[in-house]
Amino acid sequence: MNHAWHLLAAAVMMAFTGCATVQHPVRTAPADHGEKLVIAHRGASGYLPEHTLEGYAMAHAQGAHYVEPDVVMTADGVLIALHDLTLEATTNVQEIFPNRIRHDGSWYAADFTFLELQMLSVHERTRDSRQVYPGRFPADTALFRIPSLEQIIQLIQGLNTSTGRNVGIYPEIKSSRWHRDQGLFIEEALLDLLNAYGYEGPKANIFIQSFEPESLLYLRNTLGADMPLVQLISARQSHLTTAAALDKIATYADGIGPSKALIEDVRGSPVRNLFLVTEAHARGLVVHPYTFRADQLPRHTGSLEEELERFLYVYGVDGVFVDFPDAAVRVINETVGE
Repeated sequence: MNHAWHLLAAAVMMAFTGCATVQHPVRTAPADHGEKLVIAHRGASGYLPEHTLEGYAMAHAQGAHYVEPDVVMTADGVLIALHDLTLEATTNVQEIFPNRIRHDGSWYAADFTFLELQMLSVHERTRDSRQVYPGRFPADTALFRIPSLEQIIQLIQGLNTSTGRNVGIYPEIKSSRWHRDQGLFIEEALLDLLNAYGYEGPKANIFIQSFEPESLLYLRNTLGADMPLVQLISARQSHLTTAAALDKIATYADGIGPSKALIEDVRGSPVRNLFLVTEAHARGLVVHPYTFRADQLPRHTGSLEEELERFLYVYGVDGVFVDFPDAAVRVINETVGE
C-alpha cells in the first residue's frame, strides 16, 4: 500500500475512535438536490439483473433521479459496475475461466482484463447455486454483460438527451484500500473519467459514495474533488453516527447513506431516527438510507410503498436507495399530488 495512503488511513481511524478516451464530453447540468430522490440501487435491480445496461435503462425509464453503479477495477485499469470484488455470484466465470480461481476459492475482477470480462454472462444474484431473490428475473439466462462505468455514463447521458430528463449517477467506490493493495488506483481513475464527462463542481449531477472515510477524504483533500460526496454507514459502523462523527463527516462530505436499520429497528420503532436524521440535517448533510426491496420487507410492513412513505415523509429522509424505482416514484408523485 502507498505510504501516504497508510498515513491518511491511520489519521482517519484516529479521528473516529481504464476507459476509452472521451471524444465529446458533455457537461452535466446541476440537479435539484432539494427534492426527494429516487436512487435506483444497482439499476432497476428488482426487475433485471443488477449492474447491467438494460437495468440502468429501465431505471431511467421508470423515473429514477439517479442510477447507482458499484465500481471496481479490472487488471487493465477499466472501471466496471460490479457489487462484489468477486465474480461468481453474478456471472458464469466458473464455466469460462475455471483455472483463474484464487486460493480463497473466488474469482476476482481485478485478475481479468475488461475484454476477458466481456466473455462472461451476467445473471441474477445466486448463493450456493440458488437465486437470492427467487421471484426476480430468471438466473438461467445468458442475455447480459458486465458494463464499464463509461458505458453507463454514455447510456444515461444519451437517454437524458433523447428524453429531456436529467438523471444523475451515484457511483460507489468499492474497497478502495483493497484496490490499492493490488496496485490499482481507483479514486484517480474515477475522477479522471468523471471530469472527462463533465461531472465537476459542487452542483454536478452526481454523488460519489464510499463506506471508507479515507477514500472520500483522499478524493476531497488530496485529489481536489469538488462534487458531492456521501459517507455510507453500515449497521456495524454505528460509531459514525455520533455527534462528533457527524461533525467530522460534515467537513468532507455532503451527505450520509446509512443502513435503514440505523433509522428504524426491526420491530418498526424509530428509536434512532430522530437523532440521526435531525442531527445530519443540522449539519447540512442529506440522508439517503439503503436498501428498500419489495421482496425483503420488514415484518411490520405490508408493502414497499408503505415503508418508503414512512421513511420519506415521517422520518424525513432526503432520498432512498431502492431496487424497485417505480414504487418510490409512485409514492413521491402521489404525495406531491395530494
